[in-house]
Amino acid sequence: MKHLKEFHDKTITQWMISHPLLVDLQKLKPVFWINHQVRDATTCLDEMSINKELLQESSLRLERFAPFLKQAFEELDNHGIIESDLLEVPLLQEKLSSQFNTKLCGKLFLKCDHQLPISGSIKARGGFYEILKFAETIALKHQLISKKDNYIKLLNEQAKEIFAQYSIVVGSTGNLGLSIGIMSKKFGFKVTVHMSNDAKKWKKDKLRALGVVVVEHSGDYEQAVKQGRKMAQNDSFSHFVDDENSIDLFMGYAVAALRLEKQLKEQNVIVDDKHPLFVYLPCGVGGAPGGITWGLKTVFKNNVHCFFAEPTHSPSMLLGLYTELNEKVSVYDIGIDNKTQADGLAVGRPSGFVGDTLQHLINGCYSIADESLFKLLYLTYKTTQLCIEPSAAAGIMGIKNICQNDFYLKQNHLQDVSNHITHIAWTTGGSMVPKEEMNTFIHTGEKLLGNTQSNT
Repeated sequence: MKHLKEFHDKTITQWMISHPLLVDLQKLKPVFWINHQVRDATTCLDEMSINKELLQESSLRLERFAPFLKQAFEELDNHGIIESDLLEVPLLQEKLSSQFNTKLCGKLFLKCDHQLPISGSIKARGGFYEILKFAETIALKHQLISKKDNYIKLLNEQAKEIFAQYSIVVGSTGNLGLSIGIMSKKFGFKVTVHMSNDAKKWKKDKLRALGVVVVEHSGDYEQAVKQGRKMAQNDSFSHFVDDENSIDLFMGYAVAALRLEKQLKEQNVIVDDKHPLFVYLPCGVGGAPGGITWGLKTVFKNNVHCFFAEPTHSPSMLLGLYTELNEKVSVYDIGIDNKTQADGLAVGRPSGFVGDTLQHLINGCYSIADESLFKLLYLTYKTTQLCIEPSAAAGIMGIKNICQNDFYLKQNHLQDVSNHITHIAWTTGGSMVPKEEMNTFIHTGEKLLGNTQSNT
């Protein structure tokens, strides 16, 4: 083991003795961690300052903007509501059962946020919502609209002249920057996106083509966010989208729970104590999976089990929750390099806000190797023809981790209802990936599967 600095008054060896999973994390082995700090959802939610009323308010704000969105984006034909399909994928589940050499209990669905309109990723939820709320605040301040008006008014020249006085700043590994840039430019805001060294070239090119200022950093996500925050803090006309701490991003993601509740009812999927819901969410800094988890717990209480999925090279949320240090610890502290092909998940330090808020609601976390991401990406394409990013494939491993984990099912008294579990793997991005790059992803997964017939 290479020499590493102490953190929080303990050597790395002492940490590994008190927290033995750190040994496997440091060796980049896939880890499945159960959060033993989980408490009753209703009790936890009652103790929070954020509540269901705020969730409903956020949903109504998106409805007010629906006419604006439908008018502004010709590709949005769903009455101006930005939403993705919930698809049952029995062929993928069958293929995974064969690949893992085990029968996977329950039914597997994909929540297809990789196909969300306009920006093609889960960030269209939180990122769009924060910009819409900021625009509404400015419009109400300048008396451009009332909340009872048709928000199409915000596309007129008077509105654009006012919006042009304001700047939006964000730090991103890619997808959040895309969503912020696309929506902000539609209003006429000036936009600067600070991109980490993990960000894909095509994402930067797309933003620049829209007129967004892209600032490239040699460092990682944390450095990009730090520089973005520094740029915005001294300008009263500048709004910083804080991926680590934003309540508005969080609530934009949380609205997904209300939409999912409706979709499940439409597909006659029951969620109760005899028909539990398991949701697997790819995790970077934690904002998107955190907001969705809070929303799901608000709707389904203890009948939903939420797990965060991270690359073995970037297990920041797992590390923060497991050590209970949250944002006070980084993967670098235990010698992990934070280098992964899952660029949207390449985050070394987790959100302290999400860790503190959801420490008793997140049921667990797991890490997954990059090779497995590509294999799962390929199996998804082969069985469904869906094109997802490596990051988006992380959630698909969840069903294996649960169905092969008797301890979790027994601990939660679910072993007798395991065949009634509804598993949802949340796919987070992919539809905007250039065709050539997507073909490379698919061929990489196919080659890896061909070379190794062992478990993914």
